[in-house]
Amino acid sequence: MERVATRIKWPRLLSSSTARTGFVIVVFFLCMVPAAPILTALTGNDPHSFNTDLLRPDAVPAGAFGGMSLQHPLGVEPKTGRDLLAIVTWGSHVSLFIGLASTAVSVLIGVVVGVAAGFFGGVWDRLLSRITDIVFGFPFLIFAIALAAVIPPEVNRSFVLVAVIGLFGWPSIARVVRAETLSLRSRGFVRASIAQGASGFRTITREILPNLLATILVFTTLSIPGKIGAEATLSFLGVGVDPSTPSWGRTISDAIDWVQVDPAYLLFPGLAIFLITLGFTLLGDGLRDAVAGEKA
Repeated sequence: MERVATRIKWPRLLSSSTARTGFVIVVFFLCMVPAAPILTALTGNDPHSFNTDLLRPDAVPAGAFGGMSLQHPLGVEPKTGRDLLAIVTWGSHVSLFIGLASTAVSVLIGVVVGVAAGFFGGVWDRLLSRITDIVFGFPFLIFAIALAAVIPPEVNRSFVLVAVIGLFGWPSIARVVRAETLSLRSRGFVRASIAQGASGFRTITREILPNLLATILVFTTLSIPGKIGAEATLSFLGVGVDPSTPSWGRTISDAIDWVQVDPAYLLFPGLAIFLITLGFTLLGDGLRDAVAGEKA
């Protein structure tokens, strides 16, 4: 009896240039997290040290290309003289943490809601589906901006962003999981498990979830760029992390005022967000093709 509805076809995945390219980009940025303190120790540059002696009287970095030099390979920040390489590398801590953690929260909630709605059906399906529709249509951005206005300054905004982005990001995966669960519930091996007296929890954990893992993995990978983008958007609007905390979105927001005199200040954090988004998207596309190839 066939017990695997969807699985990843690994030879197809490993032979995919799209997936390999995405994987290399993602690994590069993940390695940036532990590399940030190492670079600080080697160069002596950290994202909080001001170097106003590297600025012109108008607060623009002295020298070409935003003050690039051997000591500051990406240049320095206008107005403060902080090392831009340190800002970008340390900014990966915040952007990747919020993106990955909020994705984990939304996937966990979405899988629980989707499986419960699809497996139990009836009143549970109607209730959870209506809750999903309400959350899906809720004005997330307005709520996030309003929440940021009332949060005490001593509260860690990174964890608040994880909670807000995660709690509003689960409806889409809940819908996908619900549809997959409805399909699996009618399969012979699931009906056989129920007929043999297996509890709902056992059937879900032993029969349903293993067949959803590939779908969940693909959806998770494709969801991460959106969560990173949400953090960048909120930081760009000034309601994200604290101004003193290195963040790609926060840096882009600050760079807008200097783009005409120092385009490098906007280029590098913007390039970081573009590349990490591209990496996860390519990796997710490769995973999706591998799953689709197996289904075919």
